[in-house]
Amino acid sequence: MRLTAYRTVLALPGVKVLMIFAFLARIPLVASGMALTFHVLGDLKGNYAEAGLVATAVTVAAAIGAPFMGRMTDRRGLRATTVVGTILALVFWSTAPLLPYPALLVAGFLCSLAGIPIFSAIRQAIAAQVPEDQRRTAYALDSMSTELSYMIGPAMAVVLATQFSPRLGMIVVGTGAVAVGVALFVLNPRTNENSASEEAPPAPPRRTWLRPSFIGMLIVALATTFTLTGTELAMVANLRQSGQESMISVVIGLWCVYSLAGGFVYGALRNGTPSVILAAGMALLTIPIGLASGQWWLMALALIPAGALCAPALTSNTAELSARVPASARGEAMGLQGSAMTVGMAIGAPLAGLASDQLGPSWAFAAIGGIGLLLTLVAWPLARRTAAPAADAEPAPAPRVAEEAAAA
Repeated sequence: MRLTAYRTVLALPGVKVLMIFAFLARIPLVASGMALTFHVLGDLKGNYAEAGLVATAVTVAAAIGAPFMGRMTDRRGLRATTVVGTILALVFWSTAPLLPYPALLVAGFLCSLAGIPIFSAIRQAIAAQVPEDQRRTAYALDSMSTELSYMIGPAMAVVLATQFSPRLGMIVVGTGAVAVGVALFVLNPRTNENSASEEAPPAPPRRTWLRPSFIGMLIVALATTFTLTGTELAMVANLRQSGQESMISVVIGLWCVYSLAGGFVYGALRNGTPSVILAAGMALLTIPIGLASGQWWLMALALIPAGALCAPALTSNTAELSARVPASARGEAMGLQGSAMTVGMAIGAPLAGLASDQLGPSWAFAAIGGIGLLLTLVAWPLARRTAAPAADAEPAPAPRVAEEAAAA
């Protein structure tokens, strides 16, 4: 394990600032779902089904819009998509506390179609600013910072809503989201091999990179988040059934720590492991967790093997995608990856809930792990195909662009 790998990556120009920004920027964005939930339950006097429907609408819209926003970034630059996303965020969060439920549902869906592209922009920026042989370490850092953001963001929204008021939570989270958009516009990290001020090269035809191997990696991304969200709901169901609801936050916190530790070790290794293998291992190790139901500390221990593979699986998947897609198409590619991950999250929890209701909470882990493993087996022959390197698929630069690059 090479701990110096992290020091080397952070010493690259702009990377340290990018990582700090990524951590801070994701906090209000990941807190938004919880803020909306408490707003519907508290201010609007709604029920859990109505709160869940808003979350589903926002999630589905984000999955639909991510590839289009990514392609817009490829063609018009990051600032163009940031302006669109920030304006929509300002419109939504400034009016959401005042809207009745039906209007809130529609507004949430429409504004989420073109959200601020934080997640895909950070992944693109890492691919553009970090050499390929160091990207796995950089993406491991990004995965760890994402874990920390998820540990802080939702908890912050809960404290604001329960200790003060749901409306205040909406105001704080909304202000933070708009501030993130403004900061991203100012920072404008480089998302391709050109400088931030240069015009992006034309995107290559999709057939040059949207190949079976890419589809396989999308299925792996879907399988990974499917297993993660399904595991979370199964965990909650098991602890509630055994009367240990007060320990849910403790177990989830430990689970995040396992992922952080796994990501830290994985990013420091000399050689990586294909994401399809890591995702399959995580799904397989999820199956027996139900045997530890009944005692929260037993479940916390049983989560260690699968939990330690969470961040490595996502890190490996993103590193593989960035290496196989031309730089001028990475925005759309990362958007498609984001959509696949969102779909996995959207279907993981309901299926885990169905398994808990029909088979019992203890069997939910086996059901989720089994389906996740099946998805990785479907992806295996596709993801393991040899794909042309991203550079091979990149169109040749125009003579003037080549001359300018040489002069620089």
